[in-house]
Amino acid sequence: MPSFVVVIGHGPDLESPEGAATLLRNLGADVRTLDLWDEGGGLFGETGATARAIVIEAGERPDLAVAALRAVRRTPELAEVPAIVAVSPRQIGRVEPSSGFDDFIVMPCPPSELYARIKQLEWKRSEFSTEERVKVGRIIVDRAAHEVLVDGRAIVLTAKEFALLSFLAQNRGRVFTRESLLSRVWGGRYEGGARTVDIHVRRLRMKLGDALPLETLRGAGYKLRSPGDGGGEPAPRKRAKE
Repeated sequence: MPSFVVVIGHGPDLESPEGAATLLRNLGADVRTLDLWDEGGGLFGETGATARAIVIEAGERPDLAVAALRAVRRTPELAEVPAIVAVSPRQIGRVEPSSGFDDFIVMPCPPSELYARIKQLEWKRSEFSTEERVKVGRIIVDRAAHEVLVDGRAIVLTAKEFALLSFLAQNRGRVFTRESLLSRVWGGRYEGGARTVDIHVRRLRMKLGDALPLETLRGAGYKLRSPGDGGGEPAPRKRAKE
């Protein structure tokens, strides 16, 4: 399946020698460009085509980059693709953490640095599962070491919190009732009530934050969303009792 990087910027500057598109093509990457405010749907002509990352060249106008990112996110295929804003040295201080970008880079820059940042974002969003380790976005569950990492930072979980997270990670995309989770994680001899599951879910959400794509389904139970689910945000903690 074709995989490419989207570079967005002011039309006449998109193919400049020091621009992101030229730098990435020189490294052999497939690059497709969009002028500011252009629709992104036309980038996906081939069946199965996917975007690896979005690079928006802001130059001296980081504010325009934020608006451009919101616009391009309206294309369903680009709604969850990681994004980098490229700014001039004078504009570093105007890059806000809340802007929606996953990273920023100062231009001009070495081609290898830009490509490395894209690879890093791909790793953060990647998913894999082996007998010993499961990666769920930013979370790594290491069953062999009995360890959980979020963005490389160790998170301390109790034995049952770890068991619950590990079970849900191994069964991504499936919905489990509270009773089913009690049986599968706590065991058939456990005599506690279903509220035990809600309490442990609440603790996982508190410790893992927005890195945990755990969804509460009213009247059904819990589901750890798969990358393609496109579901809403995890249910607020106050609704865990539902």
